[in-house]
Amino acid sequence: MSSALTVLKEQIKHFYLVRRLSVYEVKSANSSNYLGVLWEIINPMIQIAIYWFVFGFIILNRGEDFLPWLMAGIVVWFFVNPAITQTSKSVYSRMNMVSKMSFPMSVIPSYVIFAKLYQHLMLLGVIIILLGFTGYLPTLYILQLPYYVAATVLLLFSLGLITSTLSTIIRDVHNIIVSLMKVMFYLTPILWVMDAKEHPTIVNIMKLNPLYYIVEGYRASLLGESWYLIAHWEYTLYFWAVVIILFMIGSSLHVRFRDRFVDFK
Repeated sequence: MSSALTVLKEQIKHFYLVRRLSVYEVKSANSSNYLGVLWEIINPMIQIAIYWFVFGFIILNRGEDFLPWLMAGIVVWFFVNPAITQTSKSVYSRMNMVSKMSFPMSVIPSYVIFAKLYQHLMLLGVIIILLGFTGYLPTLYILQLPYYVAATVLLLFSLGLITSTLSTIIRDVHNIIVSLMKVMFYLTPILWVMDAKEHPTIVNIMKLNPLYYIVEGYRASLLGESWYLIAHWEYTLYFWAVVIILFMIGSSLHVRFRDRFVDFK
């Protein structure tokens, strides 16, 4: 508990620094491109078009109806996937900065996640506009979207504390995470979803993945389906229990090993 409180206090105290470093991260990542941050929208749009054609027309044969459903779910993945893979290497890839910095190391996963958050919000705005053209105009249900964005950030930060610590100690952890994320893409209801009535056991197993909750929450918000967090309140409680447990584990690991991070250089 003390480790969790320490990390929380560090995030609050250095929030301004997190914001500045995250903005710098976004600018530096796109500084060599003529179109700059626009590539953070262009690349996902190209991937969406490919998935729409392959899964919407060839594999699942759902046609145009598949596109809004796909966009509302995959927008989460374009945030979660790079955030998880890059936070896992965020500490050891910045080891030179770690050895010289005068701010807590828990700030590093934070600003990497926030850098991806800015890109996510830009893409999310584009997706909302495109959904309007496909007939899905914003409804009252979109008011719950900030909740799911915040829930995603907190989940990513909790995971980031764990993965960045373990990857610093054992470099192979990062490669394992990259491989697992490729598998996770197909275990999350992004390209397809099973009928809970026909496959209740498989669906319940898939719901153990907290990303399932996030993706379905985004869809409910963007497509105007329901107040997902209320309609599935038991699942909401499960999600937050997982986040809290991950945060407690991540904080404990991070605080325990961070004074020795430089030794693993």
